[in-house]
Amino acid sequence: MIIAKFGLAILVTAGPMAAQIWDNTGNDLLNGTYYFRQVIYVIGDGAGDLQDATAVYGTIAFDGTGGYSISASYLDYQSGSIAPLSVTGTYSISASGFGFLSNPVLSGQSVYGLVSKGIFIGSSTESGYNDLFIAAPVGSAQATEATLKGSYSIAYFNSPGTGAQGGVADAYDALLQLTANGAGSIGTVDVTAYIGSSGANATQQTESGVIYSASSGAEVVTFPSSSSDIVNGLEFLYISPDGSFVFGGSPQAFDMFVGVRTGTSGSNFGGFYYQVGLDEDESNLASGFGLLDTFYGSFSANNGNIVGHQRLLSPLENAGAFSVTYPATYPKGSNGTYTDSITSTQYVSGEGGAIVIGLGQGTHLGIRVAVQAPNFSSSGVYIYPNGVVNAASSAPFTAGVVPGELITIYGQDLAPGTEIASVPFPMTLNKVQVLINGAAVPVYAVSATQISAQVPFEITSPVAQIQVVNSGSLSNAVTEFVYQTLPGVFTEPPGGLGLGAVLHANFELVTEQNPAKVGETVLVYATGLGTVFPTVADGAAAPLSSLSRTSNVITAYIGGAKAGGAPAPSGANGPHAITAVTGRVKANVTFAGLAPGYAGLYQINVQIPSGLTNGDNALDIEGPDSSMTEAIIPISGGVPPTADPSMPLSVQGR
Repeated sequence: MIIAKFGLAILVTAGPMAAQIWDNTGNDLLNGTYYFRQVIYVIGDGAGDLQDATAVYGTIAFDGTGGYSISASYLDYQSGSIAPLSVTGTYSISASGFGFLSNPVLSGQSVYGLVSKGIFIGSSTESGYNDLFIAAPVGSAQATEATLKGSYSIAYFNSPGTGAQGGVADAYDALLQLTANGAGSIGTVDVTAYIGSSGANATQQTESGVIYSASSGAEVVTFPSSSSDIVNGLEFLYISPDGSFVFGGSPQAFDMFVGVRTGTSGSNFGGFYYQVGLDEDESNLASGFGLLDTFYGSFSANNGNIVGHQRLLSPLENAGAFSVTYPATYPKGSNGTYTDSITSTQYVSGEGGAIVIGLGQGTHLGIRVAVQAPNFSSSGVYIYPNGVVNAASSAPFTAGVVPGELITIYGQDLAPGTEIASVPFPMTLNKVQVLINGAAVPVYAVSATQISAQVPFEITSPVAQIQVVNSGSLSNAVTEFVYQTLPGVFTEPPGGLGLGAVLHANFELVTEQNPAKVGETVLVYATGLGTVFPTVADGAAAPLSSLSRTSNVITAYIGGAKAGGAPAPSGANGPHAITAVTGRVKANVTFAGLAPGYAGLYQINVQIPSGLTNGDNALDIEGPDSSMTEAIIPISGGVPPTADPSMPLSVQGR
């Protein structure tokens, strides 16, 4: 039983909360009684088999001011018993909808998540245990059979067992297509499943005679009871008040499903989304292991391109929680269903594109759900609550900030006009200041809708409170978690996608027409690499001598990405980190530090390894707690230019 066994250890390793300065002006976004389900998985061995698991389901009542109470059932994996669970706790939600609530099962831990469209989605990430937590409001009128009506697409995941009970090879996911008639009958359900032991092959099945009934405001769906049926027995289905979103799982198992009502109006997929998910990578079963991760985050989808962030926990890949910033694509004009071949995920949008579910395909199992973020506006000096991003990669706000990082702040009425600073960056530019935890920080560009500034190297608090002062008027406060690193490579054009800001030894840009050569050392311009030594004053130019190097170990990989939409973290303590990745090659980093002569800019010297495919390759830069794989670097064979890899290229060229 997880509560009794692990409470003390979890209390010692509790993640950053800093509730004393976290923005809680969004607490009223959670108000009233919600249905919820939380599943928790504890990895027990190097194969990815489970040691323990928990499913908690029932109602959670939020008071709108930071307190909650739960009336639920608690299913324990080891004993197989179901017991009542009544607990109280606290929560803190910012104006963006991002925040945390005290974990009802893992003592001393938090569930980190996001609220939009009335739905809360989250995962504990920092706890050392993989979990998903989903909650949606109970309708003002109790749900009946008539509440569940229409066609639904549902993504379903069933967890691995222990080694003695099938283990990781028995994990599976499935896409269920069903239509409820509003009177207790579903009839046939078309199921497309991917089972770990079956490899990449899909299993097709039609289950007949599926019925449902309303009970205590939820729906109880009865599938065929035969063990040969992929989904069998009872499943509790919770439904949002408007019927557009469903989620739930079995009262006697550790599964989870999420679904959307589909229609004919098209998806209108696009914009900014909050996301949560679970991945089970079974591609290495032949080597004896599978890889589980759970995550929360956000992504921006525009014109067929996605820039996303996941804060994930993958115990067999990395020792702790890890942030990844990644690119993906989607077909513009999609009618609501599409498959991303890069991430091996099939996505289905509900009507209007407000809610999107995802199902892992082939050997990359998993489920995910994304909810369109709210639109923000206000009068006066105003920072969009989700408007702080990495200035190079555009990593969204859920990625947090790091010491020394160049950030971009989006909002309204941020400055009286546009102005760009010279080095050293001033603390006031065109009557504008940026305050982080109450102190002015260097500013290098301002406009009415956008400000670029530098996070202080000396920041030590787990939370950064960011505000803007425009001509004496103070903005709202936006809070961000502070981490060690968040690599972001500058791109051409700017924005984080496409050709990386990578230079040859002669300072020419690396392009498809002028690619990097195997054996060559190139310089990469970046931000978000964290603290440095010797220290450099905030906003000041890095010295040309006494080079300032990163305190964190920075690594580089070229040519591959992990299926699932995010690069696999290498992680010093992750036993399967590198073997989980196909197609990428580790590159030798000969220097990582501040670019001499520049303010707030990092430089990474990377030697191009052999074994790469000619053409565009992904460039993956990693720190101890994060990675980025957005930028592209063109590669070819041939003789590289002569350069001394022991020296920063910017010094060699002076």
